[in-house]
Amino acid sequence: MNVPLLATDEGELADRDAFRHDVLAGLDGSPRAIPAKYLYDARGSALFDAICEQPEYYPTRTEAAILRRHAGEIAVLAGAGCALVEFGSGSSVKTRLLLDAMQDLHAYVPIDISRRHLDATAQRLREDYPGLRVDPVTGDYMALAALPPAINGARRIGFFPGSTIGNLTPEDAVQFLRRVRRLLRADGALVLGVDLKKDTRRLHAAYNDAAGITAQFTLNLLRRMNRELEANFDLSAFAHEAFYDEPAGRIEIYFRSLRYQTVTVAGRRYTFSEGERVHTEYSYKYADADIADLARLGGFSIGHIWTDPARLFAVAFLTQAQN
Repeated sequence: MNVPLLATDEGELADRDAFRHDVLAGLDGSPRAIPAKYLYDARGSALFDAICEQPEYYPTRTEAAILRRHAGEIAVLAGAGCALVEFGSGSSVKTRLLLDAMQDLHAYVPIDISRRHLDATAQRLREDYPGLRVDPVTGDYMALAALPPAINGARRIGFFPGSTIGNLTPEDAVQFLRRVRRLLRADGALVLGVDLKKDTRRLHAAYNDAAGITAQFTLNLLRRMNRELEANFDLSAFAHEAFYDEPAGRIEIYFRSLRYQTVTVAGRRYTFSEGERVHTEYSYKYADADIADLARLGGFSIGHIWTDPARLFAVAFLTQAQN
């Protein structure tokens, strides 16, 4: 007997079909690569939260300190009665710093690809901010065409923290900003977290923490393929690899095969040579001039930039450029 699918089941099946398509396309390609968004299933999102707590990983605590110090200024720039729209919300930890400062918000709209993680976060926020309207949106913010109609009429303030903009190539980052500009409308603005260029040793340590949490995060992608795509990856036969490509200005992250082996994924067989790498993620770092260029090409102007004393990280308030 066929069991009727619930709406959430249909969504999960659609997500799994997209995951299967993109993984197979990535493994069939040369060089092999799998989109970074698939690192963030429920376990991956939880592991990333754990990464943010590691002593080597400076971006989260540095950005949080900047937001804690300047949230009041951001609230003034945003104005009363606005809607805060977060792209890739995760656990919304840093968002709370803005929510506490923006006490007259019209609504908060968190957007995330992990439905279960998003639902749990939305529920906690409703409990902690009983007067706040929370309208979560499950989906890929890179392909989002519209925002909930409930925020129509309110000024839209985007929030893209964590230097997630660095996970995009410069070309994709510009396209993302242009899409965001349309979603936020003419009077909207964007609060953007950007990781700054710095000493290579500090960068290497941040993405190769001593506790091995980042390695677990990378290899969780293999675990997810085993669970959702009937793959048979031996996680002990692969390793996390991350390094800084200084000329390109980016961290590159891979999972690397430790031996010659054959793996089955969704019924297809793939051979990996010893040392072969599969790309999972970039993390671009920016200089001041890079931020200005990115904003201009994306259709924004820099309203204000705040940094920490050591200039490890920056938070920018971007307003819509006037044509």
